[in-house]
Amino acid sequence: MNEEMHVFTVIVEQSSMNKASALLNLSQPALSRKIAKLEQEIGAPLFRRIGKRLELTRIGQLTYEYAIELRQLHRKYLQTVSEFTATGHTSLTIGASLTTLQTTLPDLIQTLTSAHPEIDIKAVTGKTHEIVSLVRDHKADIGIVASSIEDSTLRCIPLFDDHLSLVLPRNQVITDKGTLGIQDLTGMPMILFSKGTWYRLLTDELFDKYHLQPDVRMEIDSFEAILRLLHTCRAATLLPQSYMRHQLLEDNDLLVVTIRELADTKRTTSLIHADSAALSPSIRLWINEIAARFPTQKDSSY
Repeated sequence: MNEEMHVFTVIVEQSSMNKASALLNLSQPALSRKIAKLEQEIGAPLFRRIGKRLELTRIGQLTYEYAIELRQLHRKYLQTVSEFTATGHTSLTIGASLTTLQTTLPDLIQTLTSAHPEIDIKAVTGKTHEIVSLVRDHKADIGIVASSIEDSTLRCIPLFDDHLSLVLPRNQVITDKGTLGIQDLTGMPMILFSKGTWYRLLTDELFDKYHLQPDVRMEIDSFEAILRLLHTCRAATLLPQSYMRHQLLEDNDLLVVTIRELADTKRTTSLIHADSAALSPSIRLWINEIAARFPTQKDSSY
């Protein structure tokens, strides 16, 4: 149909079979056959003849508008392929905050490299405001941060909502009640994430809101190290739900305890990037693929 659609478009724009015939280097009978074939596929006439003049039917007008969209889309596709071929861009620098470095980034890198083995991915880490600066200064192509960013020079794409979860050694005696409430965190031995990160701020806001005073034994900037120390220290921790994988809990003999108030400690993990026009076609493609991996903003307890 593409060839017939092209012939149809030329006839409409030339307003003459003779001119279209000369431009396409096709005989008029050949043009007529192609239009007849297109009309047969569509199931409706495209032209009505008024004297020596051709006039589009309503279906013909709709078909012409559709043909123009197809032509523009094809040109955009060819331009993108040309840009991609010219740049040969296979390097992607991702800035990740300390939280997303441990929660979101590993799975994201695995997904990208599985689909595009040619990508050379580099990762830089820092606090959220440092990642924002790196992306703004074009020192990182994209940033993955555990918050929503309002910056007129950047675009922020929400990926998913996350919240704090209470994690305990499976054999730890919790309470005589058999269940835990938010006030039970007071006095509880805990290992917390280091200060200065979004999730530590979120944790401290929780403690302030409910006037909680846990027994903080350690502050560490590694989720993995925190989990490994829980049994040794007979302590609990508060970590992002997005980090809690079933196999990870099983391997470390841990459990997640549900407390209603923790579900309200939400942070939105987002992707940030500079103006799309300044990005190479390959990076724009990868951004779209990452965003498509999180089709709707949702809680990350999957």
